[in-house]
Order: sequence, then C-alpha cells, then structure tokens
Amino acid sequence: MNITLFIIFGFLIFALLLGILARRGKDMDLEQWTVGGRGFGSILVMILLAGEIYSTSTFLGTSGWAYGIGGPALYGLAYAALGYMFSYWIYPAVWKYGTKHKLVSQADFYVKKYNSPILGVLVSIVGVLALIPFLVLQLKGLGIIVSTTSFGAISPTAAVWIGAIAVTVYVMISGIHGSVWTAIIKDIMIAGVALFLGIYVPIHYFGGLQPMFEAVEAVKPNFLTLPKQGMGASWFISTVILTTLGFFMWPQTFGSAYAAKNARTLRKNAFILPLYGALSVGVLFVGYTAIVHVPGLQGPEMDLALLKLSMQTFDPWFVGVIGAAGLLTALVPGSMILMSSATLLAKNVYKHFVPAATDKQIITLAKILVPILALIAVYFTLTGGNTIVALLLMGYSMVTQLAPAFLTSLMKKNFVTKQGAIAGIIAGIAVVGYTTITKATIGTLFPAFPQVIKDLNVGLIALIINIVIMTAVSLITKTSSTHGEEEMEAA
Repeated sequence: MNITLFIIFGFLIFALLLGILARRGKDMDLEQWTVGGRGFGSILVMILLAGEIYSTSTFLGTSGWAYGIGGPALYGLAYAALGYMFSYWIYPAVWKYGTKHKLVSQADFYVKKYNSPILGVLVSIVGVLALIPFLVLQLKGLGIIVSTTSFGAISPTAAVWIGAIAVTVYVMISGIHGSVWTAIIKDIMIAGVALFLGIYVPIHYFGGLQPMFEAVEAVKPNFLTLPKQGMGASWFISTVILTTLGFFMWPQTFGSAYAAKNARTLRKNAFILPLYGALSVGVLFVGYTAIVHVPGLQGPEMDLALLKLSMQTFDPWFVGVIGAAGLLTALVPGSMILMSSATLLAKNVYKHFVPAATDKQIITLAKILVPILALIAVYFTLTGGNTIVALLLMGYSMVTQLAPAFLTSLMKKNFVTKQGAIAGIIAGIAVVGYTTITKATIGTLFPAFPQVIKDLNVGLIALIINIVIMTAVSLITKTSSTHGEEEMEAA
C-alpha cells in the first residue's frame, strides 16, 4: 500500500470509529438520533453547519468550475455569504418554533404551520428528490478523490462502495452525533488545506496573486469575467438568488437548526460562518493555476483540476492529506443527507399513512431506509455523468421550490393557504422536472426573448411560476373559505 492510500484509509477508519463512538452514553431515541437532543452549543452547531459549506462541491466542483467556466464560478462566494446573512433571522425563527412544538424534520415545520399532513408528505418527497442528486454529488466526489489521489490503486467504483458503506454504518448507529464528531476532524483539515493551497500554489507557480491572474489572462483572455451571453450577468444574478433562497432550505441544514441549545447560538454562527466559507477562495485559486499548468481537461474531467495540480506539485504523503480532507468533505454532508432523507420518509410519509406508528417504529424504519437510500445513490453515482456543480444546481432548483411557502409562514399574517402552498410547490417542481429531463433553457423555450432574459437560470423561472400559482390558489381558497364561513353564520 502506497503512503497516499495509507493516509486516506487511515482517516477513513478514524472517521468511522469516531462516528460509531459518538453514540456512547446516549439513549438513541428519535430526538437524539435526528437533532441531538437539542443540546448542541455554538461550536458544535458551527461545525455541523460548516459541514454543509465544505462538501465535495466546494472542494472539487468550485475548482473545476474555476478551471472550466471562469468568472461565473464566483457565484459560490456570493450565495454562501448572502445565505448566512439571512440565516441570522431565519434559523432562530426555525429553532424557536421547532423547540416549542418538538419538531425533528423540515416537513414537520410545514405540517404544523399549515396544519396539513399531506403538505408534509409533499415537502418530504421534494426534499428527498433534491437530496438524491446532492448525495450522488458526494459519492461521485469521493470516488474521484480516492481513485485519483491513490494514483489509480483504488478504482472510483470501489471507492464509492467503501465510502457508502462507511457512512451508512455510522449514520445507522449514531445519527447526527456521528456526523458532528466526524465534522470536527473534517473542518480542521479542510480549513487548513484550503488556506494552505490558496496561499502556496499561486506563490509557487507564479510568485503571487497578480502574476497568477496575468498568466490566466494571457492563456485565456477575458476568461475570468462574465461572458456577454450564456452564463452572463443575468445568469449570475438569478443563480445567486436561486441558491441563496435554497441555501437554508436543504432538509439536513434546516434540521440542523433544531439541534442548537438556543437562538443566540445560531445568530453567533451567522457572523462566523461566512468567514469560514470565504476560505473557498483558495480553492478557486487552485483552479485558476490549473488552467495554466494542467491544460486540456474537458467535461467531467474539469473536477480533477485540484487533484491533478496537487499531484504534480506535492509529495505523495501530502497528496494523501489532501485526499483525506476531500474524502471527509463527502462523508460528513453525505451522512446528514442520508439521515435527513430517511427521517423525512419515515416520520412524514410513512407515519402519515400509518398514524398509529410509534417513535420507536419510526426510528427503526428510518435506520432501515438509510442503506436503501445509500444503494439508490450508489446506483446513480455509477451510472450518471454530470459534473459536480451541475448536480448541485439541479438539487438547488428543486429544493428552492419549498422556499416561498416557508418564508410566508414566518409572516405574522400569512396569506398563503395549505392548498396554495401545495399547488405552488407542485407547479415549481413540474417545471424543474420538465427542464431537467428535456435539458430545456429559457433560450430554447423562448428563442425570441432578449438575451438577458434567455440567460436567466431556468430554476428561477420555476420559482416565479411557483409564487404566482401559490398566490392565486391561496386567494381563491381563502375567498371560498370566507364565503363558506359567512353562509354558515347567516344560516
């Protein structure tokens, strides 16, 4: 076994053991398994939420898009900062309501706010459909990282299976406790690696940041600016809006807010986490450097930019450290995704149809669903070919359709009815589904529109349709309800 592979699997085994041991001394009931008994302090909540910032989409996808797309890749910095800015108000509201009503899943919030179990079923299904591409993203990245940094000693398929089995085991045993303790090691490593690469690589190859940008400009003029069409200014702005709204709508992130001790913990993290997220700038710099020194990567191979450059820059032992950090960026978000998806299906879908089910039966079913969901994700990982960022944006387009009904539910006087919320979500998901299957864009659907309109992210159009339908149906059903009440009073 080469030193690189030894280091990678050493960290994998360590993460697995840490995840398993995290359950010690805890009665792993439904509340402990899903939200940690609502007892996480500032540091643990920060680590848990930071686990969602640095996934494989950041580690490989950001550098890959910096390498292959250029300027538009900067959207990641914008939406993360905006997302955490809004979380200052949103997460405390979620925590307060969730604690008051003992909620454990994202769908529980909608069920309670709208007094509609069927809305909870819909939210659960949408959440799981959005999470599957996100989980595929993690496993795809894991396969790339382990296979590439092991210099081909482990195939991507074998790496995917090993990672999926490891994360399934500790999720079933320890739930959110396993995720947060594994995230401690992961966040320390990834912060150090991202900071070091961002500083060292430009200096090593170019002598500084300005010479790096000048070298990229010489090889690809205007590559680091937004193009006039395609992924231009309107695409950038609409994508930032879409992903900012979706930032706090992922079921695993939403549920993490329930785990905090108090609302102040979440507000403190809203200040700290954008600074941590800014470390992804270092990953962008690696992608820019690879443009000059690792030319020729096309399509899905763009995701290899960071790893290829690292392998030709550093000794094998440090490549192992980078590979281990990347491995953990897949395991931690992957564990949260598996746990959240299984909880949604068991708590909000199964229990809706079997209301007599006890909490013990629900958690048993959730644990059974974990390996099933992992197998589904492995299948799509091994048969799909999308780039990492493309998978991420597809998931965002879906999960963001839950945002309008959520945001209006925070209003003191919510005008949206449960019928309106259901109709809006269905309409938005239908548009996302159609455009995903047909690969349609606004430009292909409406070729006569101005370029600035054609370049809009099609997920935003789905969101607009969602809002229009939600508003119209809410007004109609509210009026009908009012008339019905008036007739009953008159009678």
